[in-house]
Amino acid sequence: MTPSPANTPHIPVRHVSVGLAALLGSLVWLLAGCTPPQEEAVLALVNGRMITQAEFDIRWNELSEATRARYNKEGGKRRFLDELITRELLMQEARRQGLDQNDAIRDRTQRYKEQLILDELLKERLREKVELTPAELTAYYDKHADELLAPLKVQVSQMLLANLPAAKDLKKQIDNGTDFARFAQRYSLDEKTKAKGGDLGPYRKSALDPDVDTVVQTLKPGVVSDPIKTDAGYYLVMVSPLAPETIQADFATRERLRQELLADKRRKRFEEVISDIRAKATVRLAEGSRYITEDTGTP
Repeated sequence: MTPSPANTPHIPVRHVSVGLAALLGSLVWLLAGCTPPQEEAVLALVNGRMITQAEFDIRWNELSEATRARYNKEGGKRRFLDELITRELLMQEARRQGLDQNDAIRDRTQRYKEQLILDELLKERLREKVELTPAELTAYYDKHADELLAPLKVQVSQMLLANLPAAKDLKKQIDNGTDFARFAQRYSLDEKTKAKGGDLGPYRKSALDPDVDTVVQTLKPGVVSDPIKTDAGYYLVMVSPLAPETIQADFATRERLRQELLADKRRKRFEEVISDIRAKATVRLAEGSRYITEDTGTP
């Protein structure tokens, strides 16, 4: 039986059109094999301005590992969200005062933007990692050998005596337990080390007589050498382990030198990139450049 107009429910045309549009939209996404977009999560509203989950995640991921660790100890992501809210309030106040229209700030912003672009360009051109080869590092250490400990890491003490009998007698007494430094202060003819009990400091080949150096290479710590004949007289020498602080200081010096060499290599690589760019460009100084009187080097 055909329903009469009186029994047919009245559906407003606006509702039909809205429902039809929603249905058609869903069909389009289904036919395309896609899931309809989900509404973005909002974490906070600051005077109507939304701070979304996506914005929060971007800013959180921009933090360094150390900064994220600090936040995790001091309130976690909730504290970071509070700081984003505070930042947004400050930005809104700055805009209310018209600071976003300030010409000086706009100029600085433009320069900062340019710097970011340049940084990205150079990062791309310098994407090949600059590293040091063992040969380069060894050569640089050799160049600064006077700042570093020698491979033979021992403390050297010596005393110079006038004749062989005196040297033999003192060696015998030291072997029996007499203090080497005390004898060196009393009997050594070496004025450079006598006052320090014969202490020469960490081993350096350049500080020793060649004949003495040969013997030092073979000595065990705490053992006094047999008398060593030289043009100056007879030497007794002894080596001892270096203090841990001395060795640590050497490690620090080596790292400083490594960083210096690495920085120099990076600078040269940077200069190569700039030279390559300039070689492909045409640069002419304009008339106004004659007012620049400082010597800025060759362009």
